[in-house]
Amino acid sequence: MILLRLFLEFFRTGLFALGGGLATLPFLYDMGERLGWFSKGDIVNMLAISESTPGAIGVNMSTYVGFHIDGLIGAAIATFGLVLPSVIIVVCVAKVLEKFKENPYIQSGFYGIRPVVAGLILAAMMQVFQIAFLKEHSGIQIDFKSVIFFVILYIGNKLFEWKKGKTVHPIILIVISGCVGVLLLGA
Repeated sequence: MILLRLFLEFFRTGLFALGGGLATLPFLYDMGERLGWFSKGDIVNMLAISESTPGAIGVNMSTYVGFHIDGLIGAAIATFGLVLPSVIIVVCVAKVLEKFKENPYIQSGFYGIRPVVAGLILAAMMQVFQIAFLKEHSGIQIDFKSVIFFVILYIGNKLFEWKKGKTVHPIILIVISGCVGVLLLGA
């Protein structure tokens, strides 16, 4: 029964998380609250791992959750549930869109969807910022170490970009952040 629930939860997420992997975050927060499968802190860890591994963030996160719930079978079921709606929609839309891509109603529909996608991504970003920069279970108390480290990384990346004409590769930022986290929090 848990595998069916896992599939349905991620099928729904895949069906409605417009805008890519970060748009799955509000669905994951809701899933964690309703089902108790994971905490908000777990989601931030999932996001960090998903960002650090090859592949799409949403797919990586669904695989992570599925594995957390029921091992390899859970990982496969959750990933399949997330991806299946996209496959179905892309096949259907590809057949129809070529005929109607210049239709003003279709164009207006896409125009109307853009703000919703931006809003979902912004909401996910705000939740990640809240978890990253506020101390857990303490109301509104800022974690100054995290904020200072974020500012240093951001300014360092911008200075590097200004000096060299390119940004620091994300892998380097991830490795630096992991090392600093170990140094700040201890092993």
